[in-house]
Amino acid sequence: MGLISLPVMLRYGYSQELSAGVICASGTLGQIIPPSVVLIVLADQLGVSVGDLFVGALIPGLMLAGMYALYVVFVAIRWPAEAPALPPEERPEHLVALLGQVVKVMIPPLVLILLVLGSIFIGVATPTEAGALGALGALLLAAVNRRLTRDTLVGAMEETTKLTAMVMFLLIGSTAFALVFRGLYGDIWIEDLLTNLPGGRIGMLLVANLLIFVLGFFIDFFEIAFIVLPLLVPAAMALGIDLVWFGVMIGMNLQTSFLTPPFGFSLFYLRGVAPPEMPTTAIYRGAVPFIGIQAIGLVLIIAFPGLVTWLIPG
Repeated sequence: MGLISLPVMLRYGYSQELSAGVICASGTLGQIIPPSVVLIVLADQLGVSVGDLFVGALIPGLMLAGMYALYVVFVAIRWPAEAPALPPEERPEHLVALLGQVVKVMIPPLVLILLVLGSIFIGVATPTEAGALGALGALLLAAVNRRLTRDTLVGAMEETTKLTAMVMFLLIGSTAFALVFRGLYGDIWIEDLLTNLPGGRIGMLLVANLLIFVLGFFIDFFEIAFIVLPLLVPAAMALGIDLVWFGVMIGMNLQTSFLTPPFGFSLFYLRGVAPPEMPTTAIYRGAVPFIGIQAIGLVLIIAFPGLVTWLIPG
């Protein structure tokens, strides 16, 4: 999106902050809207169904996307210079034909996404099987579009291997840490501390969210999921907190880790493709309003648990 959208937005006078914020924030939606690697990792650490977590995250994820869109509309109306309209000579003459081209391009990937998610939601396939179906569908789409080459296939396999190796080493390290921590009865101390906080469940949720939010400034979500989450789950279970709802809440909180400087991954990705004349500070400033929107979404999930549990069967 940074390579495609950012140059166009800057060319037509969009502010640097709004352009950077929209691209960074929309790029993180894949971490909460299924199929999400974050949700799969959280489901494994929580011991809950990936399908239930996907279903529970659907409404919050779409809600967050809608809040992003409403914010952009508000900015465009309140400060027109931040997001000016296209010049008349640049507007498409045949809007219907343009929409037809967009729909034609979007239908194949949307069908693939619906097949993958649908097979998980209705219980026909496990997430692993659905992932294999998605990989096969992606290969077929690449072949149909004549983009399935040896270089692209090797590149995809190399990136998959790197990611898998990183996760496995993190899992090994976090397991070793957990064994030592439990051997020193640290897990019992943490559970006792969290379950006896003032405010009960609210106090525990407040501490957990603040901890994850602060850690998100400095470490990746994999480390948080493998090291911190196992320390929180026993306390959540002892307090009678629904683990699927708890997982979606943590997933929404982890969204902020992709946007919070100094180590927000979305900020670094955009910095890598942004033009030199766009300062890093503009990217940071652009992300701040969307971090606030994510915080509002997190509060809504806590205040209205039905946003998560409404679609979950049973």
